Amino acid sequence: MANSELLSGKLLREYQTIAAMVEIYCKAHKHNANPVSDCQECQDFLVYAHTKLDRCPYGQDKPTCNKCPVHCYKPHVKAKAREIMVFAGPKMLLPHPIMAIRHLFSERTPVPETVPVESSNRHIRKNRNKQG
Repeated sequence: MANSELLSGKLLREYQTIAAMVEIYCKAHKHNANPVSDCQECQDFLVYAHTKLDRCPYGQDKPTCNKCPVHCYKPHVKAKAREIMVFAGPKMLLPHPIMAIRHLFSERTPVPETVPVESSNRHIRKNRNKQG
């Protein structure tokens, strides 16, 4: 599984929301008789999503992906993400009500006018390592 210790704040919350949606989707589609951690297709998607969150140019000011002007997912992965979210999004209210409501509220926040320079989680981490 992706190293979620790299993410913090809003990015970590977004990753946890995506992971919860993938779990709902994977269980319903019976990708594997075992838990999601054994489903390679879902694990690959989560690693990809984690990497993209870590490298998001907006950093902690990241808008939700459906409102973001920067398209960082490859088209086939974006289609898979949409499929997962359309299926699992409405089902999130029962097992994860707080996550679902937070995600709905975050969709209402406006998108920043410009992309901030070196605000991604990855850039901040690299700059911290250079200074330290």
